[in-house]
Amino acid sequence: MGIVIAVNGVLIWQALTTFTGVTVGQSYDRGLAYNDVLAESARQEALGWQAALRVEGRVLRVAIDDRDGQPVPGLLRGALERPLEGGGVPLALVAEAPGRYRAALDLPRAGQWEARLVLTGPGGQEFDIRERIVVR
Repeated sequence: MGIVIAVNGVLIWQALTTFTGVTVGQSYDRGLAYNDVLAESARQEALGWQAALRVEGRVLRVAIDDRDGQPVPGLLRGALERPLEGGGVPLALVAEAPGRYRAALDLPRAGQWEARLVLTGPGGQEFDIRERIVVR
């Protein structure tokens, strides 16, 4: 009987201290405004911009091109977040060339991270980038 109580105690502790199940704050309100989410998605797609993220050691490299393969200049800002735990690490993104950026990855630990970046393009258009990366 003691083993059953001990196992249940461990399971209760894990249930209370791990992932809460909430991935988006105010999910109900966001669901009501789903047409806005679809409109934003269509706006992003109409830009025709594509982002490619690459991790090389402890450096994140980002390349952003338009639909013709030409680099898109602008100001890139963002952070890395842990997908399950939350908490973010801001990135100091440096432009190496138009449409090409890099940031040193000074992270508390290796593993899976979600890059949440925003490029403000030459005409003031904003391009959101959300991509999972693995840092070793």
